[in-house]
Amino acid sequence: MTRLAGKTCVVTGAARGIGRAICEAFHAEGAKVVLTDSDEAEGSAAAQSIGCIFVPLDVRNEDGWAQLARIVPTADVVVNNAGITGLEDGGVRHDPEHTTLEDWRAVHAVNLDGTFLGCRYAIGAMKREGKGAIINMSSRSGLVGIPGAAAYASSKAAIRNHSKTVALYCAQQGWQIRCNSVHPAAIMTNIWEGMVGDGPDREERMARLVADTPLRRFGRVEEVAALAVLLASDEATYITGSEFDIDGGLLAGSAASPG
Repeated sequence: MTRLAGKTCVVTGAARGIGRAICEAFHAEGAKVVLTDSDEAEGSAAAQSIGCIFVPLDVRNEDGWAQLARIVPTADVVVNNAGITGLEDGGVRHDPEHTTLEDWRAVHAVNLDGTFLGCRYAIGAMKREGKGAIINMSSRSGLVGIPGAAAYASSKAAIRNHSKTVALYCAQQGWQIRCNSVHPAAIMTNIWEGMVGDGPDREERMARLVADTPLRRFGRVEEVAALAVLLASDEATYITGSEFDIDGGLLAGSAASPG
């Protein structure tokens, strides 16, 4: 399995969940993987387990990106995966009426500012060779309104749009630097694990949470990672400025609904 052989791939927010699964898949495909995360202990442990390089990075911090550029001056693939919902650890709902400006900015600082800085780093790390792949992790929430997670939905919608802007900019410069966004829905990660718990009613809770998903199940992080491998590979060299839903058919069903 060498679809990414010889490629240097940087993944942010990769200590766990989708980011870690992407690192594992890239490594399995022969890439030199640079795993980054703001959690140094968990990030370092994940990198050691996978067999890749760890670089601590708070994606909100411009100096951190500059340091990464010194350590990894060139890259073939950059996955901007780091993100927060603002609802971690029992945080309050972020509805449009009661969300504080501080909470709004905190979510956008990680999700949107982090992606902006990641795209800027990626362009600098790829333009000498004039080619590469940028993959930005948006969300199903970036395509529809989410009343209880207004900041998260707003940031993910902006990531979708910025990905298209980056794709067009790179094409205008004559570079084969591609930029696409990925939009997962209910993928079983730590956030969802906390919601379904491990009690006797776990399966019932899971079924309720995906009742409106046509495939009637949660997605797996490995399924998102498989899409990332494709977008990172030379099989996708004519794909840029595109968005990819990975949602078990949820948005297709929504589009078909009356009203």
